[in-house]
Amino acid sequence: MARWIMLRSDYRHYPTYPHGQLTHLALGFIAACLGAVAVPAIAKPDYVAVTFLVLAAQQFRDIRSMERDTLESLESTKLIRRGNDYIEGIARVFEARNYLTILTALITSAAVQIFSWPYALIAASICIYGSVKLMSGRKVGDIADIIPAQVHFNESLLMVDDVVIMNVGLEQTRNKIEKDGMGVLIKPKNDDARLTLDVPGQRMAIIHDVVSILGSKVDMNEMDLAPMARKQVDKGYLALFLVANEPDIQYLIEIVKRVPVLESAQGTALSSFYGKKAAD
Repeated sequence: MARWIMLRSDYRHYPTYPHGQLTHLALGFIAACLGAVAVPAIAKPDYVAVTFLVLAAQQFRDIRSMERDTLESLESTKLIRRGNDYIEGIARVFEARNYLTILTALITSAAVQIFSWPYALIAASICIYGSVKLMSGRKVGDIADIIPAQVHFNESLLMVDDVVIMNVGLEQTRNKIEKDGMGVLIKPKNDDARLTLDVPGQRMAIIHDVVSILGSKVDMNEMDLAPMARKQVDKGYLALFLVANEPDIQYLIEIVKRVPVLESAQGTALSSFYGKKAAD
């Protein structure tokens, strides 16, 4: 149940559609069995069984490689790509969810062994709730303020407020952008957030999630309308530009707020001694 509840099929296009779901539920069942029999094996005691369980648990490390390979193979078919940082983050999450399943089964089994079934049901509920909370993670809305911005042209330069996005030569394309283009500013709340938003992988994750929901008018070999996120180099905030199939600025803001902050992109400059001194 823990693995089933943590399974997701959403706009991020995780490989968890029917066949992928079956694979992960089967692995979750194996993980639950490993965790459930560990306590009785120790109580017997049967240390050979415990050794076998440790060896079997190590095989779950291959799940990360499996998810990484699957997502990387799908990248070549996408017009708007996730990026390597996003893929690695997804692969880590899939691996961690199986370890949480083992831990849930282990604690539930221990509750049965030491107390009784009613206590085991309570322990299992608490573990499942804790697992879901652990998997939630931080969002872009937690580290930055997202505000609407004006999309306009300075001669042939496309701009979102005071941030230059790109040069657009075709008048037809400029007219299309002026009609349907949307833009937001993503302003970091502190220096750590600024470093996080500086990472190209985090920007690609934001663009990918936005396009997954609102769509994009980009076509193959025609990237003039490609969504982009550029930095205001002097002030450190990002400007996001998009020509969407569903041009709703409020939904765009909400989607950006819900983009996960990637583990590999999280800035921690303020936690260091010299980082604190520099910020002061």
